[in-house]
Amino acid sequence: MNSDFLIIGGGVAGLSTAQRLLQQGASVTILERGAIGQEASWAGGGILSPLCPWNYPNEVTRLTTRGAGLFSAWTEELHTVTGINPEYEQSGMLVLPPFDAQTAVHWCAAHNAYSVHQVHAADYSPHIQGDALYLPEVAQVRNPRLLRALRQHVESLGGRIIEQCTVSDIVVENGQVQSLTTSRGKLNAQGYIVTAGAWSKEVLGQHALRLDIKPMRGQMLLFKFDVSPLRHIVLQDDLYLIPRRDGYLLVGSTLEDVGFDHRTTSEVRDMLWQRAQKILPSLRDMPLVQHWAGLRPASPHNIPTIGRHPQLDNLYLNSGHFRYGVTMAPASAEILLNEITGAQQCLDVTPYQAGWGS
Repeated sequence: MNSDFLIIGGGVAGLSTAQRLLQQGASVTILERGAIGQEASWAGGGILSPLCPWNYPNEVTRLTTRGAGLFSAWTEELHTVTGINPEYEQSGMLVLPPFDAQTAVHWCAAHNAYSVHQVHAADYSPHIQGDALYLPEVAQVRNPRLLRALRQHVESLGGRIIEQCTVSDIVVENGQVQSLTTSRGKLNAQGYIVTAGAWSKEVLGQHALRLDIKPMRGQMLLFKFDVSPLRHIVLQDDLYLIPRRDGYLLVGSTLEDVGFDHRTTSEVRDMLWQRAQKILPSLRDMPLVQHWAGLRPASPHNIPTIGRHPQLDNLYLNSGHFRYGVTMAPASAEILLNEITGAQQCLDVTPYQAGWGS
């Protein structure tokens, strides 16, 4: 195989990294253990912001803000070149009680990417009563469509994709990766990039050092209205309702530490449905269209690891984005490309290189 880079993992991190490398003239092959874009990247709701950004460390919000700021142009480019519309939309978000309005106002005043308004919820959605915070800049994207567009663009740029390809060993000699042992045989390249999400630590094996990335299950529900009863994303505590343009409504999500278990449960289905009905009573009479689960790549404090391996100079990682892999994707790919090429970084990347723990 004559690729400059082998990328292990075909979710949004792998596809966006491949896209950037291909646009720089590199040859790239993506190895995916299952089907492209069908794990956590597909399963998420596509909110392009931390749920309440004032509750997260600066290392997270700097990266999500950078990523969210790139999304409009990124998705417009993808729509133009592929004909697939990822449906990027600055829909705004209503935050329902309980919330700390003073903390939110002070935080947003210090961060230009966000503004916050204390409002009556009924002024923004007639189906919801009471006080709320409104964040107009919060946007969303439809993950499955984004992934389809990314795949098509990567392939149109000459990227090669090998699905159902499991990496079982990283062969190292003299401080460099020499090859990968896979279910499709031995593969080699000049550089190797792990973007395997919740599986990244397993892929790295003995080379993971003290990397702390593990699967964290999240379950989601999907409903369909003729006309969406909501115009904005609605958040209460850790429950969110996301309206799509065509009447679909997503309800999520959970944080379940259950290992590599994709199964959905009736207990979570009922819990999410009941909580969502308290916000939007009309859900009581709606049929459930779909119920699924995804495995997020959980990392301490939601801070991903992006950059070169401390001991192997042709091995890189772009993983551990936890709940915000889609939001962070264009910024993470930008950081990794700058690391590989030696270009100046757009922000301080030190926090994203600390995950190796060495």
